[in-house]
Amino acid sequence: MTSAIKKIELTPPQILVIGFAAIILIGAALLSLPVASASGEPLPFLDAFFTATSATCVTGLVVVDTGTFFSKFGQIVIIALIQVGGLGFMSMATLFAFALKKRISLKERLVLQESLNQGSMEGIVRLIRKVIRYSLTIELVGAIIFSIRWSLQLGPAKGIYFGFWHAISFFNNAGFDLFGSVNGPFSSLTSFVGDPVVNLVTMGLIVLGGIGFVVMSDLLEFKKRKRLSLHSKVVLSATGALIIAGALVIYIFEYSNAKTLGSLSWSGKIWAAFFQSVTPRTAGANTVDLGSLRQATQFFMIILMFIGASPGSTGGGIKTTTFTTLIGAMIAMVRGKEDIVLFRYRLGKDRILKAITLTMIALFLVVFVAMILSTTEGHPFLMILFEVTSAFGTVGLTMGMTTDLSLVGKILISLMMFAGRLGPLTLAYALGPKTEKELYRYPEGKITIG
Repeated sequence: MTSAIKKIELTPPQILVIGFAAIILIGAALLSLPVASASGEPLPFLDAFFTATSATCVTGLVVVDTGTFFSKFGQIVIIALIQVGGLGFMSMATLFAFALKKRISLKERLVLQESLNQGSMEGIVRLIRKVIRYSLTIELVGAIIFSIRWSLQLGPAKGIYFGFWHAISFFNNAGFDLFGSVNGPFSSLTSFVGDPVVNLVTMGLIVLGGIGFVVMSDLLEFKKRKRLSLHSKVVLSATGALIIAGALVIYIFEYSNAKTLGSLSWSGKIWAAFFQSVTPRTAGANTVDLGSLRQATQFFMIILMFIGASPGSTGGGIKTTTFTTLIGAMIAMVRGKEDIVLFRYRLGKDRILKAITLTMIALFLVVFVAMILSTTEGHPFLMILFEVTSAFGTVGLTMGMTTDLSLVGKILISLMMFAGRLGPLTLAYALGPKTEKELYRYPEGKITIG
């Protein structure tokens, strides 16, 4: 009797989903070991799985304080997961392939193209080389500055350890921190609210990690090429506008709030407003108590978290380019224009449809999970919506709900972090059936809109 074993051919989106899931499971297994906790008491597997998902998906939501609960071994596992999750496991695998002088296959190039959200495979290996080189260089510079700053406060050994650990975490927009061991559990960077060095370096790492590797490459080669691509122009203008507008709104809303900006000096208010504007772009650190913010500010931060970072970056959300495309479509429709024009370039209809599809899927996921958690968790709806959006945007900001999550809550928030890191469309392509191109088109019909 003969039997034919059909070889399973995985698509690039499926490889990405399986790869990230495998890394999360390995991380969860390591974090659930007794050696990973400072007390020697093993972390329950679900909590370890939640932490591993948060680290691999570079989010920062935690059910236990990273600085006090985990041992050095556990903290190193977390930062390794952040580095692999931020750059992408395929980028890290390619790094080892370069070291071993192994040739990158066509299949691997396709997966790299998918992981970096590129429209073409052309120059993908060259881009990966740049991604790795830029990332490690930026992390090193940030680590050196942090190490000098914190060595003065914590001593050389701890200062250097904290410097390198946090530079990796913040550049990858993860939001994990170890300052619970210095200033108390879940304190984040609240003790540095007016510190210019910590604020500037942290915001710089977050923004550089969030604009995307293609934009970084464009900026570094600007002197030679004398121009920026349309993608880079859109990303940089949208990022700048959102940061400035966000800081202005937060400054106005919180100016007289004694629990947040109200008690700070004028310069402290400026630093805090800008930091809280930058960090919802999927970073996760905070310098003021988010639970004490006014509801208007909290809701505004939900909007910033939903928009997120930029394509091909370490961040999540629907992305700045998607948001800009939707704004462009709205303006074009209001003005009665047929085309969406950005920087004298017309956007194709496929880009517009993709932006609408991505936004609707993301909105459906956030609303659906928030509705479920509103029945399983005993918290106000705004707090739940904040948590869910933070998970989807891989932000890591919380109003204090994460530690109180139920079993259902932990599972759903973990799934939201996973979906947010991979992207709703990548996940849909991976889980959905393979579709063939239709050989016919239906006649056009008309319906009334609005």
